[in-house]
Amino acid sequence: MILKVIIIDDEPLAINVIESHSEKIDQLEVVKTFSNAVNASIFLQSNTVDLIFLDINMPVLDGFGFLETLKKKPMVVITSAHAEYALKSYEVEAIDYLVKPVSFPRFLKTVKRVIDLLSKNESIHQKSNENPSIFIKIDNKKLQKVYLNEILVVESLKDYIRIKTTSDKYIIHKTLTGFTDELPKDKFIRIHRSYTVAIDKIQSVEGNSVEIDDIRYTIGRSYCDEVKKKILSDYHS
Repeated sequence: MILKVIIIDDEPLAINVIESHSEKIDQLEVVKTFSNAVNASIFLQSNTVDLIFLDINMPVLDGFGFLETLKKKPMVVITSAHAEYALKSYEVEAIDYLVKPVSFPRFLKTVKRVIDLLSKNESIHQKSNENPSIFIKIDNKKLQKVYLNEILVVESLKDYIRIKTTSDKYIIHKTLTGFTDELPKDKFIRIHRSYTVAIDKIQSVEGNSVEIDDIRYTIGRSYCDEVKKKILSDYHS
């Protein structure tokens, strides 16, 4: 397993330290380094990486602001000289928080944790031909497998979402737009700024609403034509 890594930090010495540590670990490949988050954000629009070592205090665009620009977020390890950002780093689902100067033993511990997570789950999103599934992070530490064919509705709660399945409900720290983008577009559809639903779980369509699990959900005006077209095409195919 080789992890493609980028380093984002406005301090050249800090980049050199992480780069030097990475060179000692065969599983890491540093593909690029950035002295600012703006260029890193542009790079990630057309390139995929597995892991980001990210500083927080940077000019123009700080680390937390940078994370908000990403549609699809790789695994992230925060590196900072300021310990007070540690709590917020977990809110943005960072894998770990390294306080500068970063020693190699502490760096190695973090990398082992990343590799262990990937090895156990193959990736945050697992797919199989028979029963595709997704892993969601709950309680800030536990990865819970959810089968896609059990998801009924995903509801926006501002910076969180509620995932309602056939057997349970989960609330996780993620936006509805970000989560919807990661779901198969032939299986799920956004029907409202607050709802994404499983197409095959729709029981009926009446006016500007759909019924799922005996509950009616409003179709937003701007989504109406696309939703009805998609639903009808699926039922006629």
